[in-house]
Amino acid sequence: MSNKHGDWIWYELMTTDAAAATTFYGPLLGWSVGPAMDVGGGADYRQITAPDGDHAGGILALTPEMVAGGARTGWIGYVAVDDVDAAVTTLTTAGGGVVMPAKDLPGVGRFALVADPEGVPFYVMRGSVEGHASRAFAADGPHPGHCAWNELSAIDQRRALAFYGTVFGWIQDGGMDMGPLGTYAFLRHGSVIGAIMPKPEHRPAPGWTFYFRVPDIDAAAAHIGANGGQVFHGPVEVPGGDWIVNAVDPQGGAFALVGRRA
Repeated sequence: MSNKHGDWIWYELMTTDAAAATTFYGPLLGWSVGPAMDVGGGADYRQITAPDGDHAGGILALTPEMVAGGARTGWIGYVAVDDVDAAVTTLTTAGGGVVMPAKDLPGVGRFALVADPEGVPFYVMRGSVEGHASRAFAADGPHPGHCAWNELSAIDQRRALAFYGTVFGWIQDGGMDMGPLGTYAFLRHGSVIGAIMPKPEHRPAPGWTFYFRVPDIDAAAAHIGANGGQVFHGPVEVPGGDWIVNAVDPQGGAFALVGRRA
């Protein structure tokens, strides 16, 4: 794996209806979704390919047993680490927790499902294929269908910055004054990868939001509303000329989009 420690490398939609999610997200983001693969336990997994031919993530079909155990539709991200077990030790010492202990998936790599001090889940992973760099997060510029921004809403912004800095080496690179909402703190890991912001009062819990790039934000917003999803914020212009929307898919999974106006 040629991604460096602390890189975002994968995005996964956990959903109660993988077929419906494929129908919804495919035209929205120009994704091609592969056939279901058996990953054990009665669950299936589908890989997402972006318009440029690179993988952008995957779709995990939640089984009734997973739902009964508390799993819900939503997006979750994977961060590359040099050593999964060492990363787990570091993050637990820093106040995080382990949701699912480290395990190996033959041909894929070693990973663990963990959480930050506020209970926000994410995966840490070391892939088994050396020399392969994931481009699921488009750090080198705008690529439709790829994640373009990683945004954390945190109850304690200062503690979150310290935690992720300790675990992944992320640093704050300036910020944007949002008035009563506080400071939008930009994150750098080689390049700017996203931001940590204070959790708005209307948001029920802290969490990561992943922004996927589209070529036409208005067409994308129209697709969401016409296909069973709901836009609850936007389109809103952000610095740099892009526009964003925050939305939920037909199964209730929250996501966000960023793009230009045609």
